[in-house]
Amino acid sequence: MTSQTTIDKTDPEDETPVSALDQAPSTGLRGHPWFTLITVAVGVMMVALDGTIVAIANPAIAKDLGATFADVQWITNAYFLALAVSLITAGKLGDRFGHRQTFLIGVTGFAAASGAIGLSHSIALVVTFRVFQGLFGALLMPAALGLLRATFPAEKLNMAIGIWGMVIGASTAGGPILGGLLVQHVSWQSVFFINVPVGLIALTLGLLILLDHRAENAPRSFDLLGIVLLSGAMFCLVWALIKAPAWGWGDGMTWLFLGLSVLGFALFSFWETRVREPLIPLGLFRSVPLSAGVVLMVLMAIAFMGGLFFVTFYLQNVHGMSPVDAGLHLLPLTGMMIVGSPLAGLAITKLGPRIPLASGMAATAIAMYGMSTLKADTSSGLMSIWFALLGFGLAPVMVGATEVIVGNAPMELSGVAGGLQQAAMQIGGSLGTAVLGAVMASKVDSDLPGNWAAAKLPPLTPAQLAQASEAVRVGAAPVTKETPAAIAAQITGVAHETFIAGMSLACLVASGVAVVAVFVALLTKRGENAEAGAGVGHI
Repeated sequence: MTSQTTIDKTDPEDETPVSALDQAPSTGLRGHPWFTLITVAVGVMMVALDGTIVAIANPAIAKDLGATFADVQWITNAYFLALAVSLITAGKLGDRFGHRQTFLIGVTGFAAASGAIGLSHSIALVVTFRVFQGLFGALLMPAALGLLRATFPAEKLNMAIGIWGMVIGASTAGGPILGGLLVQHVSWQSVFFINVPVGLIALTLGLLILLDHRAENAPRSFDLLGIVLLSGAMFCLVWALIKAPAWGWGDGMTWLFLGLSVLGFALFSFWETRVREPLIPLGLFRSVPLSAGVVLMVLMAIAFMGGLFFVTFYLQNVHGMSPVDAGLHLLPLTGMMIVGSPLAGLAITKLGPRIPLASGMAATAIAMYGMSTLKADTSSGLMSIWFALLGFGLAPVMVGATEVIVGNAPMELSGVAGGLQQAAMQIGGSLGTAVLGAVMASKVDSDLPGNWAAAKLPPLTPAQLAQASEAVRVGAAPVTKETPAAIAAQITGVAHETFIAGMSLACLVASGVAVVAVFVALLTKRGENAEAGAGVGHI
């Protein structure tokens, strides 16, 4: 295997390339692999937390700032759009200018944008700074993977990625718990202010510990047209997926944006074959394992994020739990990801990724099937079994698919590979929520009229039925304060029965997606370029 070389510019008199495999590893604090892992984990934790913690604060934000439901949706959508559209370009920036600099700028900007949101007094400013959060978060995520890839030797990289994935999983699942506590006992602003001290800690650690590892043949120019085409295509795709539930999958606007996305990706692919230094060399996808890793990450996110989206409504609206209690009931999932991710790293190091990845997706398929059997009176103990199995299945996939994507890319494209990994997960999550949401909506719309009539409830006009369906899709009962108690109880029973039927079908579809992912996992193998980053010289 040919090793990558870099120039160690800590000694300006010596411009001799240093072999990645011959250079002695760093023995001090600066550049130490495990301290590097701690540093990037602190920074990434902010971005992962913000993916779920803000949802808990949305009602309080709406009340305090007088925001409409559409405004509140933009608090989430603005962040997600900016993050998803920018990830690959941000990874390229790290490859070009160094992942240390990109990470530090990302940490600083994310913390500053968070503080600005906490000081905002209008919904327009909140949404604007959420865009900046997404942009700076996009700088953080690929840079973190690039730093890990360059710092850890091949035999320790899977363990490092396992701990990195553990932090992301724990932060994502812990967001509702922490968010609920902060909103309930402090204020909605504290959800954002908490990122300021965390960001300062990550910045301080980064300045003291991180070294900039850069390959000798790192890109030296920018593919500006490629950036525009890819960003436009990604925006149209994500925008269509976000708006499809409101517009409808058969609506002309949905298909217009999907068509523009396909056109954008086609033009981007054509241009990448013509430019001297492309944003994403299409030759990357000649690697079957790398391509399989990207597809696997999309399928995993569809099954996980799409299925879990409805479980939160099930816990809160069917079982009547508070957001904090709902988060606590998901702790078996979080706990298994925390325990399973490092263990998955060890297993992948010993066995290679194929068996752990296929086994993980099989466990995910079984867990999603089990979640399709949940009822209104299902006990917490039985729920915990399925949640724990889901976490156990996801852990090797989060670790292994990441290693397959990043490890099969050349060292000089590790940032782009990290961006691909994160973009695949974001797009998969959006696809899962949109597609499984459409499955849920279709089932609810189909079953609700019959269930309503079977319960001998007062007939509804078409407009009332449409409003009732909207409520039932999230597990809520369409009752008012004036509804008599006996009728309200009947309506609640019908609503929960119909919601659970829709959730069951959505989870079955998610289970089917996970089964497909089992076969995709069999196409993966250990990264051919994983050793390129081991002990790479630093700048």
